[in-house]
Amino acid sequence: MQKLASSGLLSRLIPYWSKNKEWIKIILFSLATAFLAAAWANPQWGTKKQKVKAKSSDIIIALDISQSMMAEDISPNRLERSKRMATQLIKSLRGERIGLIYFAGSAYLQMPLTNDYAAAEIFIKSANTNQAGTQGTAIADAIELGVSAFTDEKNSQKAMIIISDGENHDTEAVIAAREANEKGTFIYTIGVGTEEGGPIPVMNRGKKEYKVDKSGYPVKSSLNIAAMQDISAAGQGETYLLNQGDQLITDLKKELNKLEKKEVEQRSFSDYESYFQYFLIVGIILLLLEFLISNRRKNKIVSE
Repeated sequence: MQKLASSGLLSRLIPYWSKNKEWIKIILFSLATAFLAAAWANPQWGTKKQKVKAKSSDIIIALDISQSMMAEDISPNRLERSKRMATQLIKSLRGERIGLIYFAGSAYLQMPLTNDYAAAEIFIKSANTNQAGTQGTAIADAIELGVSAFTDEKNSQKAMIIISDGENHDTEAVIAAREANEKGTFIYTIGVGTEEGGPIPVMNRGKKEYKVDKSGYPVKSSLNIAAMQDISAAGQGETYLLNQGDQLITDLKKELNKLEKKEVEQRSFSDYESYFQYFLIVGIILLLLEFLISNRRKNKIVSE
């Protein structure tokens, strides 16, 4: 306003205007904006803590990553389909503690028992045959490793889910499953592939070829359903087929729900409360005050 006219001229053009009241209105409007912004940010405080008790089972998923899992008798291949199913299974098992084991010629613990389901899904999705140190299907090693990964608690039942095509099966896996069951672990198997089978693709200098035997004939890999059934029977569990789709997850979840669960340790968390409404009220009051306050002087100034 001072750029538009001199102070003497302004007092004659707008004799009722009060510079002090204008500043008050600006300050009130600025404060109102600040309080409304704070309300929008939704400030929270609170030290209220609640303790909860939860019951869960310990479940280990053992995934076969041997070369035979690359067979394409099911689309796109056995390993990819297994990974998709395992991811869906993990989502359905929220609330349980989950561990992961990869196995081929040997077995290793990929992830210990945890409630970190996001990490479990990431590990499953990144699984590939290159992670296998040696080739084969060491189901017995996977079972023994799984039993050692469980805690020694006797008041709960554990479960192990083996996802494999069952190739290179030997009697050691049945013995390992029986011994695991004696220690409170139930063994469930999921057969991957078809009994008709298919060739095993391999990459040679970036070119897709198929594995051949010493005579030059393609090696055909088939689902060994009998081996998978023997292992689950020894472990007092059930055998499922991957091609059962969503029904597999439903049936397996029903079986796992029968397990005797254990009570996990108490978990406490802070329950924060929102206080945005107080900032909102103050901001609205300040806006109303700014609106109601006039920028006029009380007495008209008469210029000489």
